[in-house]
Amino acid sequence: MSTPRFVPTMMRTARQWRSRARPARPGFTLIELLVVLALMAIIAAIAIPILGPGVSTTELKSSARKVAAGLRMARDDAVATRSDTRLLIDLQQRTFQIERDTHVYALPRGLELKLFTAQNDIISEHTGAIRFYPDGGSTGGRVTLAAGERKFEVDVDWLTGRVAILD
Repeated sequence: MSTPRFVPTMMRTARQWRSRARPARPGFTLIELLVVLALMAIIAAIAIPILGPGVSTTELKSSARKVAAGLRMARDDAVATRSDTRLLIDLQQRTFQIERDTHVYALPRGLELKLFTAQNDIISEHTGAIRFYPDGGSTGGRVTLAAGERKFEVDVDWLTGRVAILD
């Protein structure tokens, strides 16, 4: 027969201590939750201004392409009709129109527009034009479309009338 073994209380093994301790429950500690909330607050503080209301980068680029297409159509019209054609730009209303066309093209409201053109093509404080000649040349100029820090510039070469979008 075997005699029972006596284990003093102080000499228990780690396994015996763990079996008497509370069972581990899955979950998160308060510190872990606070760290996660702090990280989410930092990310939100960075992302909200970028993704907030206003003109998205896609809308900005689309508007720049729309203005460039309008300038190219005005150039093509000047060459086809053998007469000067202007692209009229209203900076306050954020619209543009080819001189002999009735369609007015609108741009997004949150967009900032600037026009750099020849002095004789400034119609008023908020309206100007870029003129194209029958040979394809132009008065030259630049339309700047901006939304916050982002901007696109639509350049018109005075000699060739070539239209290019710069970012």
